[in-house]
Amino acid sequence: MIRSMKFTISGLALATALTAATAHDAQAEDVLNVKAIGTALARDIADKTVTACSDKGYSVSAVVVDRGGNDIAVLRHQFAAVQTITIAGGKARGALMAGTPTAALRESRPELAANLNLLADIKMMDGGLPISAGGMRIGAVGVSGAPGGDIDESCAQEALDAVFDRIEFAQ
Repeated sequence: MIRSMKFTISGLALATALTAATAHDAQAEDVLNVKAIGTALARDIADKTVTACSDKGYSVSAVVVDRGGNDIAVLRHQFAAVQTITIAGGKARGALMAGTPTAALRESRPELAANLNLLADIKMMDGGLPISAGGMRIGAVGVSGAPGGDIDESCAQEALDAVFDRIEFAQ
């Protein structure tokens, strides 16, 4: 009886050691470190975007999405049409998916932009910009309500430029 217990304990110790080693390797492959946009930064980008357009005389909505395309900050100027929220969110998700400004994708790959436009919650219209930190896409911002997507995009770019240090040097 004692002899078989020693074998069982030794076998159990070996199995535990192998499991621990395997678990360590599995954890290294299964758990990833990723950057994500924070709520405060997203809120500031939305606010600065709406303010930039408002200062130019335009009532817009701005939507900032996280790396998964989920709305994290939504801001509508009090005089912007309610539909601008949906459009801005679609532009943000389009920029996130494309990894490039929506205007640039529409210009360089119109057939791809047209196909992406068929997806629910994606709007391949000018006015969406991706947001990257340390070379990793962390989200996107979309704007709607100005009399042209180029103006929407310029307001978003102005906001991103204003928070550049917070994004670019994020660790």
